[in-house]
Amino acid sequence: MFENKTILTGVKPTGTPHLGNYVGAIRPAIRLGHEALAHGGRHYMFIADYHAINAEKDPEVLNQKIKEIACIYLAGGLDPSKSVFYRQSDIPEIHEITTILYAYTPKGLMNKSHAYKASVDKNREAGKPDDDGINMGLYTYPTLMAADILTFNTDIVPVGRDQVQHVEIARDIAGAFNAHYQKELLKLPTYYLEENVAVVPGIDGRKMSKSYGNVIPVFADDSVIKKAVFSVKTDSRPMEEPKNPDEILVYEIYKSVAAPEKAKEMADGLSQGKLGYGHIKNMLLDAILSEIKDAREKYNYYMAHYNEVEEMLAAGAAKARPTAQETLKRLKDTVFGR
Repeated sequence: MFENKTILTGVKPTGTPHLGNYVGAIRPAIRLGHEALAHGGRHYMFIADYHAINAEKDPEVLNQKIKEIACIYLAGGLDPSKSVFYRQSDIPEIHEITTILYAYTPKGLMNKSHAYKASVDKNREAGKPDDDGINMGLYTYPTLMAADILTFNTDIVPVGRDQVQHVEIARDIAGAFNAHYQKELLKLPTYYLEENVAVVPGIDGRKMSKSYGNVIPVFADDSVIKKAVFSVKTDSRPMEEPKNPDEILVYEIYKSVAAPEKAKEMADGLSQGKLGYGHIKNMLLDAILSEIKDAREKYNYYMAHYNEVEEMLAAGAAKARPTAQETLKRLKDTVFGR
């Protein structure tokens, strides 16, 4: 399905990722990019730093998060010599295109945005006015995202289930624009939803999330990772008591990082009463450290040599801008009758 297709993925800098991010988002995004390139396609990967300022207003904190996310994707296997890797804020044409798209975006689409509706619901639960603390960046977030997508003639946007709506909005906006001028000026994108991406539970059994404080960090020191792993919730049953592995949280996490044969080994050991919780936590720790060993070394290198990363991002922006300029000219010529 990726034959000669343009794939685009944006990542918002939200801080150092945990195991759930790495397994469920970072690895799949990089793998899909490689697959597109292998089939003659084009792969864009960008850091959505303008999206990030809706929530993060501290420049020092934001800059650190941008550095971390850039280094993480490079460490995870992104090849900037093949993929087009850039910062959103380094492509000024995107923001002119956003302004044009505003004129063709129904306000009702913004009212239906999941992020906006969730913020309104949160305010109502707290007894606050609907729009308390909601800025225009959050409200118009889907239009900027549409510009991110449409600027580069994107065919496919790999997303999680909660991001499907944004691609649909981009498609609606492009369709409205094309219909108004009765010609295809913007390509209508589709989303790609990978059903088999792992959803990794946290150390307390809920979905792994920084907001729950239940994460296993993957780019921290061994001792920090070990402390998190050995905090995974277990019960008091003795080792010799046979256990259903699907009811054991350590096993559920282990499946996301271990090879299938290793996961079967743990499952058999639990069901036969041959593995205790200390054993399986050590197995989980070893699997995580093995999985992230090379990536963590690369991450630490790039963080210590960030000038090299800046050069990669600048080179990526230089590759991206000609297409952005072509799209902007096409839209301006149409809108202003030039």
